[in-house]
Amino acid sequence: MLNLHTPTPDHWFDKVKSNLEELLLDHAHCEKKAAGVAMNLLFAYVEHPDLARAMTGIVREELEHFEMVMDRIQKRGWSWRKLRPSRYGERLHALIRREEPGRAVDRMLVAALIEARSCERFGMLRDRLEDRDLADFFGSLYESEARHHGSYVHLAQLFASRDEVRTRLAELAEAESAIILEGEPMARMHA
Repeated sequence: MLNLHTPTPDHWFDKVKSNLEELLLDHAHCEKKAAGVAMNLLFAYVEHPDLARAMTGIVREELEHFEMVMDRIQKRGWSWRKLRPSRYGERLHALIRREEPGRAVDRMLVAALIEARSCERFGMLRDRLEDRDLADFFGSLYESEARHHGSYVHLAQLFASRDEVRTRLAELAEAESAIILEGEPMARMHA
């Protein structure tokens, strides 16, 4: 369903469960970035009405999630601050082809994979966190991340055939797996 080639390693959960403040701060930044990505896609491909309509919905939902995360940060008395991001998104975006229509396909599929990994990790947090408030919160976001993943995969087919999209998705998912398995030492949603 999510087109991920490898599950999140257990050591990721071990790292983030002991640093929920940083995880939540990073999650807020991720929601903000996801809204920005959708907005950029809307501007880049505005000539596609189906894409424009889907992106406006995703932008709204991602910003709503951002506000929800900010509320949880404030409720816990944690300070909002900038964090150094993981290199996950940067490394995935480096795989995007430069020429259209391949660029459009890759932009959609990279966004789809990021949403898929978020969804998978939200499920892990929902099922394993002892902090039930946060566990339930992450669980409440699971379905929207899965839906966004599906939307991006579907929208890639505006720019290439279904078979081409599937082939490229498999290639990018393989690269995403390698990035995830390398990991990073920080407590980040995508480290």
